[in-house]
Amino acid sequence: MRGREVKASPRADHIVAAPRPSTGPEGEKLHKLLAQAGLGSRREIEGWIAAGRVTVNGATAVIGVRARPGMRIEVDGRPVDVARRTGLPRVLLYHKPAGEIVSVADPEGRPTVFEHLPRLRGEKWIAVGRLDFNTMGLLIFTTSGELAARLMHPRYEFDREYAVRIAGEVTPAQMRAFVHGVQLDDGPAKFESIESEGGEGLNRWYRVVLKEGRYREVRRMFESQGLTVSRLIRTRFGPISLPSDLPRGRYRDLGAEEIGSLMTAAGFGGEGPREGGRRH
Repeated sequence: MRGREVKASPRADHIVAAPRPSTGPEGEKLHKLLAQAGLGSRREIEGWIAAGRVTVNGATAVIGVRARPGMRIEVDGRPVDVARRTGLPRVLLYHKPAGEIVSVADPEGRPTVFEHLPRLRGEKWIAVGRLDFNTMGLLIFTTSGELAARLMHPRYEFDREYAVRIAGEVTPAQMRAFVHGVQLDDGPAKFESIESEGGEGLNRWYRVVLKEGRYREVRRMFESQGLTVSRLIRTRFGPISLPSDLPRGRYRDLGAEEIGSLMTAAGFGGEGPREGGRRH
């Protein structure tokens, strides 16, 4: 899903195409959406729209225009966080350091990523995929099991991008093997792409993209060619990139527009994902 990326916010390096106002079947009628968010009655809000008081993504709205959570909606020049008001799931990014496991508890007593996340009441954080103990980089968490399932489902083809440091250099023959497929003990695997990122001395960096998330898959693929990975960092998951200014061990919430864009990329229309058994 590389071609559709999340629009950058001032706080992050995300990429998802910003949605535009729609008069098609996607989304709710604007007056209904704002009424659901508790701003007023539908008739009252229709009056605001007719008076030119409401904008969607910077354009003055008209009666009948459709919109959805994630679009930039303003009333009298003030932004309305429709996503939060209408109960969109929470989504946050976490910059995982090495030495943490992606599990709520560990029999060995090792640190877990969940120790660093904000506490929730009546909900729980669901990890979108996993990273092994020594792998660093981007982890996505959400309160919606349905959204998490779509982000991980092969149908939606969200690819994963990693920065990989190895001791040595990948030969042209090994490059070809990686993109055509190598055999692992649990079946064939391949990179969608592999690019050299340079390096110094014996340490060489490569950027790889794959569409799966099998256990230690990147490490095992390099090992199949006699190469040892000394550092592995996930830099992107589908349309979301690891923010360059997010320190290791810290998290950042996605904003309403970013959540709406991510939902669109995951195939949700105006209905949105279910959370805690309720559909929002």
